[in-house]
Amino acid sequence: MENKFVIEQKQLLAILSSMQPICAKRTTLDTTSTILFQVGHKELVLKSTDLEISLQSSYLLKDSDITEPRSFLVSGRRIFDLVKELEGDITFILSEQQLVLEAGTVNLSLNIKDPADFPPFPERIENLMQIDSPFLLELLGKVAFLIPQNNANPALNGLYLEIDKKEFKMTTTDGHCLAQVRSEEYTLDEPKKWLLPRRAVFEVKKLLESSQDEHVFLGVCGNQLVFSGESFNFFSKLLGDQFPKYAGILEKKEFVPARVDRSHLIKTLRRSSCLLSGKFIATQFGFAPDSIKVSMQNKEVGQLEEEVPLTEFVGAQLDIRFYAPYLLNGLQVFGEDSIQFYLKNSAKPIVFESSGNKYNFLYLVMPVAQTNG
Repeated sequence: MENKFVIEQKQLLAILSSMQPICAKRTTLDTTSTILFQVGHKELVLKSTDLEISLQSSYLLKDSDITEPRSFLVSGRRIFDLVKELEGDITFILSEQQLVLEAGTVNLSLNIKDPADFPPFPERIENLMQIDSPFLLELLGKVAFLIPQNNANPALNGLYLEIDKKEFKMTTTDGHCLAQVRSEEYTLDEPKKWLLPRRAVFEVKKLLESSQDEHVFLGVCGNQLVFSGESFNFFSKLLGDQFPKYAGILEKKEFVPARVDRSHLIKTLRRSSCLLSGKFIATQFGFAPDSIKVSMQNKEVGQLEEEVPLTEFVGAQLDIRFYAPYLLNGLQVFGEDSIQFYLKNSAKPIVFESSGNKYNFLYLVMPVAQTNG
């Protein structure tokens, strides 16, 4: 018995593309390289999982003669590669063992597998809150850049999400720097804390960037965190490690405020970074009432001496050493022309901070200790 259904190529390709990082990951189960197709009379549902993250996407069919739901597995990579090379409407003809793709004069077929072999898929989502999608994407963009890929401390390889009755917080750290965004726009009466893996964070970002949804739901499904749009559900297992206790380091008691032109400082930091030549060499920053004297020397390459104008600094002269790329990474995320920061002494971090109508963002960098010799 054959069944037919029709899908528009561009929309199907977008779904298959978002599933490639999942079905391409090697796991202990061969079937995680496949995508589960569930076809009904009006809707197609696609599911992909690598046992750590899972994605479910749905699509309204342009046409279908399927009266009873059909399910099958197909190679995720192969169907993506084929659909990518087709155009317009694609007619799928489904038999017991093959899936035929017809588009224009093209006629292709793929072998399919029994859907019973597909791993158990998360079900029964409990939605906790609805969030404005562009706003969530903006918050993720402020902190995601700092998540390490393979830090020796597993707890650092993720984004720490905290929600309580006061605020919504995202915190990331690589052990040298810390980024945090806080907003009072979204709250929960019952406090929640999750440590979301780096990989999941970037997959969510990609989904939000490609989605046209105005809102996304944040929810839970067993021990997984779920992000749901109108046509997708993204599931991620959580890291079980304990995120570092960071509250103490954010305390700015007796810190002195100052303000600097962000663009000017970034250009100086880029020049300083150019002289590193792959080495970890600290740059010296001399903070005075009117300027920052920036100096760095790499004996094998050269040296830098610059002065950056400073305003609103009323403290005593401070000399602090920082690794220029650490400062540069965070400053590039800020949007303001003039940026506020806080200092205390050569042993304490520098804290850059931005306060907006909907959220506050801060970026902290630890100094480099002075070495003898």
